[in-house]
Amino acid sequence: MCSAVAAAKRRQPDRKLDLILLSIGANDINFSGLVADVIVDTPTERALFRRTGVIASVDDSRAALARDLPQGFSKLRDALKPLVGDMSHVIYTSYANPALSEGGTPCPGGRAGFDIHPSFNADPQRLAEISSFVQREFLPQLKALALCQSGVLCRDPDGDRMSFVDAHQTAFADHGFCARGANDPQFDRECFSPEGKSFDPDIVTSASQPMLCGRSAGEYRAYMPRARWIRDANDSYFAAMTYPQGLSTSMQPSDIHDATWGVLSAVYGGAVHPSAEGHAAMADAALPAAAAVLQLDAAEAAKVTSEPLAPAGAAQQ
Repeated sequence: MCSAVAAAKRRQPDRKLDLILLSIGANDINFSGLVADVIVDTPTERALFRRTGVIASVDDSRAALARDLPQGFSKLRDALKPLVGDMSHVIYTSYANPALSEGGTPCPGGRAGFDIHPSFNADPQRLAEISSFVQREFLPQLKALALCQSGVLCRDPDGDRMSFVDAHQTAFADHGFCARGANDPQFDRECFSPEGKSFDPDIVTSASQPMLCGRSAGEYRAYMPRARWIRDANDSYFAAMTYPQGLSTSMQPSDIHDATWGVLSAVYGGAVHPSAEGHAAMADAALPAAAAVLQLDAAEAAKVTSEPLAPAGAAQQ
């Protein structure tokens, strides 16, 4: 966002920006650390990651929510206001609770969706505690910060309020990481076990066929519609297999056979974050607010047109 804003200001330095889309705050309270706290279950890995800061507790995040996030949000508002003038032109799209399904029922936890690695298990007690923190403390505080409410001090409350979007939260209450549906992709229904028994535990036979369903991991389709709009650890592995390069040297796995790589690649590779379908739902929710700010017809703005791509090598018109 920073580079795009800088480029726009260079082209027309005296013009205010029409719109800024914003969604921040989770990294400020170490959300990846909370994810690690939920899904990393074996004592050795938990002890290692707690010492190195990979795992965070709810108390850690609560302290950051009370102290660091408001200060950072205030600095961000001060930086953005000269760019837009009226802060209603900043569309703040909130997060959604990733651990809900069936209309808001908390996910039960367990190894389903997390059996890709032997260290993983979505511990029910830790999951319930963190889900409650997200729902009752984190999301309300983000709303208060964006709208200058609930004791949040803004220099000019009327002019400092952002346009706040949270209409998608109700939809996400049916689509957390544990949601499953009859219309999920066939591969998911056949190969991802609801009991967390998707993979062959035999180290000999699993070397040639790791999945008990007998199908190839190459058949997984990351972008097909499914009931869950939040990636579980299995999705993260099958879609990304991220190598955790952003960590300190002492925490870097030596290679992909290092057990810590398996854990960190899920924690930092998108597990318990929205899928492409989830991000699309967030975008759909933000569109009416953006149209209102820009004084556009929301129905017209929502129309999508498409045409075939030009043949490879064709001259650009």
